[in-house]
Amino acid sequence: MKAIILAAGYATRLYPLTINRPKALLPINKKPIIDYIVEELNTIEELDEIYVVTNSRFAGHFSDWAKKTSSRAPIFVLDDGTTSDENKKGAVGDMGFVIEQKGIDDELLVIAGDNFFTYSLRDYVDFYRKKGHDCVCVKEWPNEKELSKFGIALLDEDGKVLDIEEKPKCPKSNTVVFATYLYRRETVPMIREYLAAGNNPDAPGNFPAWLYQRKDVYAYTFSGECYDIGTPESYREVCRMYEE
Repeated sequence: MKAIILAAGYATRLYPLTINRPKALLPINKKPIIDYIVEELNTIEELDEIYVVTNSRFAGHFSDWAKKTSSRAPIFVLDDGTTSDENKKGAVGDMGFVIEQKGIDDELLVIAGDNFFTYSLRDYVDFYRKKGHDCVCVKEWPNEKELSKFGIALLDEDGKVLDIEEKPKCPKSNTVVFATYLYRRETVPMIREYLAAGNNPDAPGNFPAWLYQRKDVYAYTFSGECYDIGTPESYREVCRMYEE
């Protein structure tokens, strides 16, 4: 299994915190957000390589970080060659970029580099193994007014995805999809197929929203928290909650 950490965004909503530092390297309790992700990835014994895909502005920051951080699985930093929000590849575009650059022919875990969460990736992979299908990661969201900000999944009683829609005006459920995905080896080439057809390369949830219409996708409902750190205020609130 390989992992892609998506870290090529510019986090303009977090300015001025992210003018000269990528969001994934912002500290929570004196440790970069991405370090928490790497620690969880390293609980997955079968995962043997981690790829951090970023942009030209922040590639040096991540290269310096990778030299210092501790990881059982080797970490590779890839510069996607983009320089701004105007010419970015988008999350699915970056997935395709890494797959092509590294010739990935393996199971794939894709995770947003700004995810700060408290659930177990090992448990998620165990669920994926049990189902034997591609998986998304979900949680029921209590605040109905916020649902249109997320990808929303509609599930059957066994957890099979019946519908996924990115930021719907009229959500069909209160099940929010978070940016952690598990794809089987035979699914990985379909990411290139998706992009070649001219589909939206931006949000990572656009790909499973296309995929479930072509093959079975299941949802892992996690216990714990996952935070979307999008503004300076939300960042400070998460820091406050998780100070030692």
